[in-house]
Amino acid sequence: MKMKKLTIILLFISMMYSYSFSQSKVTAIQIGDRVDFSIDGNFFTSYIFPDNEKYPFFYPVNGPSNASVTSIRNANYPHHSSLFFGCDKVNGGNYWQEGIDRGQITSLKVNILESGGDKAVIENECIWHRKDADAPIKDKRIITISSPSKGMYQLDFDITMEMLMDVRIDKTNHSLFSVRMDPDLAVINGGTMINAENQKGEKATFGQPSAWMDFSGERMGKMEGIAILQHPSNMWYPSPWFTRDYGFFSPTPMYWPENDEYTFIKKGESFTLRYRVIVHSGDHIEADIANAFENYKSE
Repeated sequence: MKMKKLTIILLFISMMYSYSFSQSKVTAIQIGDRVDFSIDGNFFTSYIFPDNEKYPFFYPVNGPSNASVTSIRNANYPHHSSLFFGCDKVNGGNYWQEGIDRGQITSLKVNILESGGDKAVIENECIWHRKDADAPIKDKRIITISSPSKGMYQLDFDITMEMLMDVRIDKTNHSLFSVRMDPDLAVINGGTMINAENQKGEKATFGQPSAWMDFSGERMGKMEGIAILQHPSNMWYPSPWFTRDYGFFSPTPMYWPENDEYTFIKKGESFTLRYRVIVHSGDHIEADIANAFENYKSE
């Protein structure tokens, strides 16, 4: 009996020891107006929030190849800043496209809540404002970065938005959570964009509601990609997607409002939008994005 108990104890210790070494160490370090994130000592991404930018954003967002799966400020679309959150036509302001005077989402403060364990967590408070107008919205973002398995990096966003006045958002294709891909991974260069319903490419996915979307492609001999998952608790879930074969995808409810004209949100209302971004090796099947969503929706 004593030998059996000893065996069980040793087995438990071995399992815990193995588990501790299987977890990635994720760190967050603030350097001026950005926070750098590393996974097991390797740089992963930066969250960038200077006062002279349109809005805070992540760039680069490195895949398993150590090259960014996102791109920034393509010549034709200078307002596409990698991985970002914004919106056009908010009470007449533009919190999406270039031109700070037209509207800007400014970081008020950033706090690192966790660092050095199996995840890093930051909190960022932002104000939406523009010249000669009262601020219509403020938001608080809780962003968690982890690496649940080898070749997979995860960014979780919990964005709570508070209306400081009655807010009208006129119909716009420029709204909320968005990713601009590295051109090497774009559909026009051989990549694959696919949603939860197995619809592929811009023609099949544009305007279609779906729980998730994945974009992947091959470069430097390696397949890798990035997925956006919408949490079922989100207002407007599942949002229709604005997609482009040149490498852009975004769950965009403001382009398909119920009245086909605008979205109206009353002063004092607040709600939380949750998204999970998965940067992965392989395509959506190898990364098992469908199962990842099943796990996410129960959280």
